[in-house]
This record gives sequence, structure tokens and C-alpha cells, in this order.
Amino acid sequence: MAIRALFVFGTRPEAIKLAPLILEMKKHRALQPVVCITAQHREMLDQVLRLFDIVPDRDLNLMQPGQSLEDILVGVCRDLPPVLREVRPDLLLVQGDTTTSFAAAKVAFCQKIPVGHVEAGLRTFRKYAPFPEEVNRRLTSVLADWHFAPTEANRDNLLREGIPAEKIFVTGNTVIDALLQVAGRPYRFEDPALVDLPGRLILVTAHRRESFGEPFRQLCAGLAALAERYPNDTILYPVHLNPNVQQPVREILCGRSNVRLVEPMSYEPFVHLLKRAYLALTDSGGIQEEAPGLGVPVLVMRETTERPEGVTAGTVKLVGTSAERIVAEASRLLDDPAAYRAMAQAKNPYGDGHASERICEIIEREMRQSAE
Repeated sequence: MAIRALFVFGTRPEAIKLAPLILEMKKHRALQPVVCITAQHREMLDQVLRLFDIVPDRDLNLMQPGQSLEDILVGVCRDLPPVLREVRPDLLLVQGDTTTSFAAAKVAFCQKIPVGHVEAGLRTFRKYAPFPEEVNRRLTSVLADWHFAPTEANRDNLLREGIPAEKIFVTGNTVIDALLQVAGRPYRFEDPALVDLPGRLILVTAHRRESFGEPFRQLCAGLAALAERYPNDTILYPVHLNPNVQQPVREILCGRSNVRLVEPMSYEPFVHLLKRAYLALTDSGGIQEEAPGLGVPVLVMRETTERPEGVTAGTVKLVGTSAERIVAEASRLLDDPAAYRAMAQAKNPYGDGHASERICEIIEREMRQSAE
């Protein structure tokens, strides 16, 4: 009888990183994936599901206007238990550090269902940076039975927290699986704003809660100064819909001829823009892993990162939110070909595109052994 694995996720990043694992699991006769989405983020989640041709088996449809983290937590704890009783999974799989991940792991624990945690062991060791992700992933680690760590450093973090070594598996990150699958597909841009991009493309994403307020204004001021210093290059910024992002971005960056402020985009066009990019400036976690996979240097506009492997490898550099520092570090890469090559050619430490295969093999082996 096939091992029934229930995937529970609710946001775009979770969907991107679990999609290749779901698709890989479908190839295994001994494994039966069942997909339950919470829809913590509705529209962006649905875009990814369509891209990978995944149809959820259950949809909790929790997203509400102006929802709080507490609303999501309560919704998952209320609506997931009936799904578990109906599906009766042999294990539950969650990814990363969202409120959905923590809440689903907690519900599974209450019903004594084993939990597998994909992308386990990332840490900043700062409770509120990033918020709420750092606490979500720590709590999920306490609840999980199997920990699929992307890197050896993630494994070391878990060992220091008392997780048994035999329950930790270094697999690489499934985001590289997804990235390479999508980047390998042909794609043609139709939006005129994305077709004609003069000079070098500087791709920006920034939306972190911990930067809201003056740090975010500083970040935007840095981008404005870069636009002025490099008028022949293009800064392209898909702007998050959160008003805390929209207001300073529109105020500080609107009206600059070489700055393109566009709507948030789905994963496929974004990956193909990243392929074209010369440089990425971001506060995102995933892009710190994805851009190096395409040979694109990354400047991280945060004070800390739970992905220090990229910094150590030389593919990523932390620059904070200071306008002066952002301009200085970006200018170094734009003006110094040797400095640029050193980052662009550094080896990506986050995987080889086969993490999903490893995780499926581990699940099948571990579940069979536990049943004996």
C-alpha cells in the first residue's frame, strides 16, 4: 500500500519549493502525494499551482482582507483537523517558515501524525529578524520528525538544538529544482515594459516587514541614487502590494526614466527576468538561492540572513538598508569587472536540482523502516 503524504502549504514561496517534490513523488509507486492548500496567499499561490499543473485535493481558502498572523494560525488549527481525519495521511509535509507551516505541524503533532520539514535548519538566531519567520521555523523544528536540510550548515544548526543526527538529511534546496525546471522552458515576454530594457538590468525585490518605515525609505533612496548614477542601465522593481511598500516606493522612485515599477509578477516571467539580470538587489530569501543558480550576483538589503552559505561562497553579500552602503556595493559590481566576475562565477551552495529525488527516496526508506 502506498505511503500517503499530505502536503500543506499556503504561500507562493512554499508552492514553488514544494511543487517539484510533489511532481517527483507522483513518479514513485510507493508514494501517494495529497495536496492541501490553506491559501494564506490566494492569487500568488494559484499562479504557481497553474504553472506546475498541480490541482489541490483540499482547499481551506483561509485568506481574508486585512488578515493577521493570528487569523491564519487560528484558521489552520480550526480547519485542518477534519482534513487529517478524512485523508488519514501517513505523514504530513510542510516547507520553510510560514505561519501555515508551523500551524500545520502543530495540528499534525496533536493527532500524532509524523511531520517532515522541507528546508529545515535555517536560522538567524534573532527572534524578530526575519519576523515572523525565525520563530515559525524554530517551532516547526521542535515538532518535526524528519528534517530535510538544504546544507551542512543547516544540519549543524539543528544538531546544536538537540535534533538527533539520524533524523536530519542534507538534500540541497528544492528551490533549485524548481528554478532549473522553469528556466529551461522557452518564454517570450509580451508586456512592453519587460521587453525593452536598456543597458544592464538591475532586478529589485524588497518587501520585508522588519524594514518598514525609515529603513525602507533608506533602501528606496539608495535605489534612486543608483538610478541617477547609472542612467544608461535599467532598474526593474516588481512592487509588492502592501501599502508599507507601495507608499515609499511611489514617492521616492516614481518618475525616473530608467526605473520600471511594475506589478508583482508570477514565478515564470520572474525567473526569465532573473536570467537576463546583471545584478539582483533583494531582501527576499529565495532569490539569495535562485540568483546564484543562474550566475547572478546578489546584494541582500537586510542586516542579517538565514542563508549564510551564499555569503561564505561569495555569491551573496549583505549590505543592509543604508542608502550609502547600497550605492557603494552596487557601484563596485557595476564598475569593477573583476569584482563582478568573482561573485558571478562563485559556486552556488544551495543544490544541484536533485533535492526532490533525494527527499522522496529518504521518505520511502524511513517510512518503511519505521513500519517494520
